[in-house]
Amino acid sequence: MWGLTALELARIQFGFTVSFHIVFPAITIGLASYLAVLEGLWLYRREAVWRELYQFWSKIFAVNFAMGVVSGLVMAYQFGTNWSHFSAFAGSVTGPLLAYEVLTAFFLEAGFLGVMLFGWSRVGPGLHFFATLMVALGTLVSATWILASNSWMQTPQGFEIVDGRVVPVDWFAVIFNPSFPYRLVHMTLAAYLATALFVGASGAWHLLKGRDSPAVRKMLSMAMWMVLLVAPLQVLVGDLHGLNTLKHQPAKIAAMEGHWENRPGEGVPLILFGWPDMAAETTRYALEVPRLASLILTHDPNGQFPGLKDFAPEDRPNASVVFWSFRVMVGLGLLMLALALWALWARRRDRLYRSRALLRFALLMGPSGVLAILAGWFTTEVGRQPWVVYGVMRTRDAVSGHSVLALSATLLVFVVMYLIVFGVGVRYMLKLVDHGPQALPDETGHRPDATPANQRPARPLSAAPDPLDATRPAAGPSTGLGG
Repeated sequence: MWGLTALELARIQFGFTVSFHIVFPAITIGLASYLAVLEGLWLYRREAVWRELYQFWSKIFAVNFAMGVVSGLVMAYQFGTNWSHFSAFAGSVTGPLLAYEVLTAFFLEAGFLGVMLFGWSRVGPGLHFFATLMVALGTLVSATWILASNSWMQTPQGFEIVDGRVVPVDWFAVIFNPSFPYRLVHMTLAAYLATALFVGASGAWHLLKGRDSPAVRKMLSMAMWMVLLVAPLQVLVGDLHGLNTLKHQPAKIAAMEGHWENRPGEGVPLILFGWPDMAAETTRYALEVPRLASLILTHDPNGQFPGLKDFAPEDRPNASVVFWSFRVMVGLGLLMLALALWALWARRRDRLYRSRALLRFALLMGPSGVLAILAGWFTTEVGRQPWVVYGVMRTRDAVSGHSVLALSATLLVFVVMYLIVFGVGVRYMLKLVDHGPQALPDETGHRPDATPANQRPARPLSAAPDPLDATRPAAGPSTGLGG
């Protein structure tokens, strides 16, 4: 297929499915914590606006959670179908870590999700709030185990190889491997940023359509405060993560920087833009800032770090991909900072809800958190190549022995099915966003569309209304975010 090898097709297939999957858990992590904050504020202040926002975002959370579960199941099967040699080699480490995620996080989420989504008018407020907190905690625990497994593949520790297979000898070292703390914090902050930008774009959308209400204003205000708090923190964590990567995966850093070789007596320049040419071993059309890469990565303007030529050609990641995915991530991060500062400036001049230019920018930035996560994930995973377990097992040795025809056919099936299933799911979720928060009729928070007491909801999607035909606020026409 298109001249690609079976290995390349297997990698593309896994990259395609993981790119769909990672979006949903990231939003789930952020929305679960956001819902916990909203319910906590309602319990503390008893103001209806917090209850309205909770009911609104819990429906979107339910749809997103369901799509995350479905997309995650496909990925789990691929370890056995497409990467069987990896599973046989390293399954004694990755298998238990994924099992721990199921036994802790998934059971925690599953145990309290029903109470959270369907128990508002069935259990007491304290128990319901506890259920919301447990679901939020479950999403964070899930991220912890998943990132422990993936981080071990990046910086493997605590194992021995016996009879050609990995045998864990120190589970503390396996879990708390050198890159794990940085990657866990970095990913969690990214999930919060992506969710804040999604919420902020939703608020901006309604304000641009003339649907001004206290709930919509709270959405936008909380989101902008969150971006202002988290975006600078993410820059700091990203810097620490970069220093850790330089220590343990210097080839990845060299690819991210488009850096090929050191110049005697000079610091390493930061290449803002260019095109790494793997065949010619140079970065073409480079726009450089002298010594800045040395200052950032070594905190010394004359500091040196390895270039790609310090590694054998077969040990180098694809610098063309890593170089640009890293710059997409950083560029989007700078735009997030710009949005947060603009929103702060507008807030102080009482124009946060009235500046249409700012609202349009916030709306355009809605997908930026998700795009930054994808760009960062590509940087991390492509930058690890040609290793599936860094320095221990090469990717070419991990793939199953499938034919090009089989992998081509399944890849096409995945692309078509994912675009249909998740396209419909995302469109429905955006229609829920377009529907907007609705005023609730009484102080108990009972919803007119709540499941009757004699029915038992069977799935998370039951928490979302099936036809979106409830009365919309009168102000402003709507074209729908979903197209």
